Amino acid sequence: MLGLGTWGFGGPVALVGFMYRDLVEGRGWFTEADYKEGLALAQLMPGPLAAQLAIYLGFVRYRLLGAALVGLAFVLPSFVMVVALGAAYTRFGGLTWMQAVFYGVGACVIGIISISAYKLTTKNIGKDKLLWAICTVSAVVTFATQSEELWLFIGSGVLVWLLRAPPDWMSKHRLHSTSVPVIGFFALNGIDWDKLVQIGRYFAYAGTFVFGSGLAIVPFLYSGVVKQYAWLTDHQFVDAVAVAMITPGPVVITTGFIGFLVSGFWGAMVAALATFLPCFLLTVIPAPYFKKYGKVPALVAFVDGVTAAAIGAIVGAVVVISQRSISDCVTACMAIGTAVSLWKFKKLPEPVVVLVAALIGLIVYPQMHAA
Repeated sequence: MLGLGTWGFGGPVALVGFMYRDLVEGRGWFTEADYKEGLALAQLMPGPLAAQLAIYLGFVRYRLLGAALVGLAFVLPSFVMVVALGAAYTRFGGLTWMQAVFYGVGACVIGIISISAYKLTTKNIGKDKLLWAICTVSAVVTFATQSEELWLFIGSGVLVWLLRAPPDWMSKHRLHSTSVPVIGFFALNGIDWDKLVQIGRYFAYAGTFVFGSGLAIVPFLYSGVVKQYAWLTDHQFVDAVAVAMITPGPVVITTGFIGFLVSGFWGAMVAALATFLPCFLLTVIPAPYFKKYGKVPALVAFVDGVTAAAIGAIVGAVVVISQRSISDCVTACMAIGTAVSLWKFKKLPEPVVVLVAALIGLIVYPQMHAA
């Protein structure tokens, strides 16, 4: 896992594929059933898919100790990388070459997120009209409010649960009018806590309620980091997402980079721990019971609804963030070109695309800036 966290480029789908190839087919350390159960649990629980699968596999062999060591080994390399990049960004962010790199990479990230949102939509929603409606509403609300609405996520899950797998007390009655309970979770804003406590609280909140791809955390973080707390500017946030794209391991490690920009090394440490701790707990706690209850229709329906809302939030966030990152014809062409390239060439590695975008930025930005 330490090795995979060091060279594992390609996003969550690629990482879980590497685990199957190396640990099931290659080394034979896990059975096909172990792998499939871990993948299903990772898809049902909030949090980064690949990290949760790794934690589950560690739990299968050595219980809590195995889960803890595997999770740490998988995340540690990318954490070290984003801290180093955060130090360089803080030290040299004002230099022209650094601005040029992120000029190109920021536009490229918009294209990457766009094509990822497209893949998530086709894979998880397909032709399901109810999920399409939820996704559309979530995208519109995210764009209109420029923030995540957690009540919409929870409410969507409850709606699909009530319509598709109603509890026994509802099974004898048709739903002529559906009243969905709305559950709101609000961050505490007016309390003057120490910055690290504030960072830990916010990122733990984000890590607990992020379903779907690791990119699902992007609208959550944008709402809090930029809009609510004003810790970062729009461009700094896009740069943070870009850093996650150019480093191996889980995309969610972008929280470590953000934490570093906000409060140095300890900010990075607290942000990363707070993000991954819910992921760890939501994997090891239900793991012993998952074989028995993992396919309960009510749970599957609830997760379907939340996932559809999360995908809609990603779509809305793409539009919101692109308004800040796409500033001219060059960045617009780079974003579109990235999306088209990834769509047409399915096996094109994202880090290669990001590297090309960085080189283009180094060439074009000085000329645009001079003009």
